[in-house]
Amino acid sequence: MGQRSSTIHFPPKFRGLFESWRYKIFYGGRGSAKSWCCARALLLLGLKKRLRVLCARETQVSIADSVHKLLSEQISTMGLEPWYTVQKTAIFSTTGTEFMFKGIKHNAQSIKSTEGIDIAWLEEAQLVSEESWNILVPTVRKENSEIWVTFNPNEETDPTYQRFVVRTPPNSLVMQVNWQDNPYFPQVLRDEMEYLRAVDYDAYLHIWEGQTRRISDAVIFKGKVSVQSFETPPMDVFYLGADWGFAKDPTVLIRFFIHEGKLWIDHEAYGIGVDLDDTPALFDKVPESRKWTIEADSARPETISHLRRKGFKIRGAAKWAGSVEDGIAFLRSFPEIVIHERCKHMIDEAKLYKYKVDPLTGEPLPAIEDRHNHCWDAVRYGCGPIMKHTAKVKLRSGGKRLAPAVGRF
Repeated sequence: MGQRSSTIHFPPKFRGLFESWRYKIFYGGRGSAKSWCCARALLLLGLKKRLRVLCARETQVSIADSVHKLLSEQISTMGLEPWYTVQKTAIFSTTGTEFMFKGIKHNAQSIKSTEGIDIAWLEEAQLVSEESWNILVPTVRKENSEIWVTFNPNEETDPTYQRFVVRTPPNSLVMQVNWQDNPYFPQVLRDEMEYLRAVDYDAYLHIWEGQTRRISDAVIFKGKVSVQSFETPPMDVFYLGADWGFAKDPTVLIRFFIHEGKLWIDHEAYGIGVDLDDTPALFDKVPESRKWTIEADSARPETISHLRRKGFKIRGAAKWAGSVEDGIAFLRSFPEIVIHERCKHMIDEAKLYKYKVDPLTGEPLPAIEDRHNHCWDAVRYGCGPIMKHTAKVKLRSGGKRLAPAVGRF
């Protein structure tokens, strides 16, 4: 996939990209090559004739939030540099094709005034609201214009899923594509997929097979989490938490900050089967991970010592009887937890981390499932200093359990 070739191959399910349809919908699980194939197809079509291509998403704070980088990489991979000019916020071809990049939510007037769009590509379309669809669709009104939609489904009630899968409009090509349809499916993703299939088949069906999932009352952070594309503001302090992989469990590093009373999660590093010697490189994927103190699971003191020798400021996080429950209560005390859309595993766990359920009544129980919690454990560890600063740790009446008093921010 990384080598240049005079012949560009597409998996069979993506042949419709070169056919004439008003709507081209490709949805499904992770690792299906949806974005990769659409980017390649658009670049090739842009060399055949002059096109005006709008690459849009629900929110785009900066060009880094767009598919600009993906298109640029594919230009290089396919050896198309002689025919394409990559600028900071736009891409042009020698045929006159132009690629534009915009967010819909905060640029409604700009979208409405954009004329002559031949193709609009909506990436991460599961996040697009009904209001945004009502703005975009009438804007793409040129004769024979097309709207391309790529997304990983969340809930069945989401506007994008309802609009294109449940109530499919006329002149639509709708294809569900999953990892099996990608001949270039990488081993690192295969390892993640096989792990999840073994430990939680329902979650595997949602994440890798592209099936919708309903958020149940048992989900711990139901109603607390939103997924957004945001630009991290200048901050005086960032908090980092780490959870270690045992056997096939992932090693995780999460960075977050507190701003305007909310908890914002902006970066994650996540790897399954990461060797000790490879852990520093994994953690370096999180910006400034060597600058700020990392609160880590204290169950692996040898790993903490190794990373300290490698230049990380890292220490074991405090634990006490009931610290998991207290940490969850502390996180739920925030009015909102905002996760950046690039933090895919954090987003997955927000939907999957839940309380146990009574098998007879279906009601949530006061006990937490020990699954889909690696990212959240890392956040809990990272919150340790905040919890100590904002509340006294006191002995609960009549017991030995230490617990921080929880307050809103």
